[in-house]
Amino acid sequence: MARRTVKRAFKYRFYPTGAQAAELSRTFGCVRLVYNKALAARTRAWYQNRERIGYNATSAMLTGWKKTDELAFLSEVSSVPLQQTLRHLQGAFSNFFAGRAKYPRFKSRKKSRASAEYTSSAFRYRDGGLTLAKMSEPLGIVWSRPLPAGAVPSTVTVSRDAAGRWFVSLLCEDTVESSPAPNEAVGIDAGITSLVTLSTGEKVTNPKHERRDRTRLARAQRALSRKAKGSVNRARARARVARVHARIADRRKDFLHKLTTRLVRENQVVVIEDLTVRTMVRNRTLARAISDAAWSELRAMLEYKAAWYGRELVVVDRFFPSTRLCSAPGCGHVHERLPLGVRVWTCPRCGAVHDRDVNAANNLRAAGLAASACGAGVRPRREPSRTGLSASKQEGRGATRDGANAPDHR
Repeated sequence: MARRTVKRAFKYRFYPTGAQAAELSRTFGCVRLVYNKALAARTRAWYQNRERIGYNATSAMLTGWKKTDELAFLSEVSSVPLQQTLRHLQGAFSNFFAGRAKYPRFKSRKKSRASAEYTSSAFRYRDGGLTLAKMSEPLGIVWSRPLPAGAVPSTVTVSRDAAGRWFVSLLCEDTVESSPAPNEAVGIDAGITSLVTLSTGEKVTNPKHERRDRTRLARAQRALSRKAKGSVNRARARARVARVHARIADRRKDFLHKLTTRLVRENQVVVIEDLTVRTMVRNRTLARAISDAAWSELRAMLEYKAAWYGRELVVVDRFFPSTRLCSAPGCGHVHERLPLGVRVWTCPRCGAVHDRDVNAANNLRAAGLAASACGAGVRPRREPSRTGLSASKQEGRGATRDGANAPDHR
């Protein structure tokens, strides 16, 4: 049984004392201020002098800011989270220059995540207690699950969500044991009515977490709209809306964790389609349902869990006609058009009757296995009259390993 050492974050909820909450709130504000000032300085240096400044220059700026009367309060909080936010900014610029992300944006007091990261020099973990710098007593953490035996956190991230809940995330090294590899492969077609349809014929019903709490959410949002801006009552109403959203997000994440863990443990090869969810949510009719399904989160979970447990994740090109291609052996007919309302269709060539989603999952499985075995492409064929072959049998780009996600709704 293979073992892998991975970096793993363990997240817990905690309840700070009044002094701890005040200290952390000050730290969050200082972290946001330093990030925004450093971003403004780097942007100004480029547009005015065409000069690129990096982490070392912004760190020197931070030292100068602390010596001014206006920003002397930066010295009252731990310096480690302030240095860490400069490193995060450096990482954001690195991603931007590499083309992996957009230009860094300023942090908002109301919209951005309130968090601060502490390295090992700014916290003490001893006998199950975690004490941060500038604090005299450990945090009141609810240890819902134990840390790995002998694990020592390398970094600690403290955060507060919009609902007012406090969380601490401890990054540790953990050993993951890969379970025996099954000789199974599964194709996964994501959808709305059925969250996923497997090539085995199983359909996992979409829980529709947001829809279940839609009445409660609408009531809370109407109450918020009636409150005067800037008032205490409006802040309380906003917190009530945030609590409803948090409830929805927590239940959705719990469901996806259980589903993805089962899929990865039961199959050696997992095949899923690569669609641009960002483009799909532009459909005003389906945007809310697509967002509630959280296909991107499903993909992300499958990616890192497949890597943990030694499984293979294959991504099929988004243009592969998985829904319109007949999955009957030896047929390979591609239907010209298949509206969303058509859930069952009959192949005009071989007469096979297909469930739309199960057929797509079977085609994804076949295409993924072909790509896994010999690198065959799964892009749709461009000249069917000349090739006479199904898309899953043609050479070319289309399926890639170690990626994942997306449904077919053509």
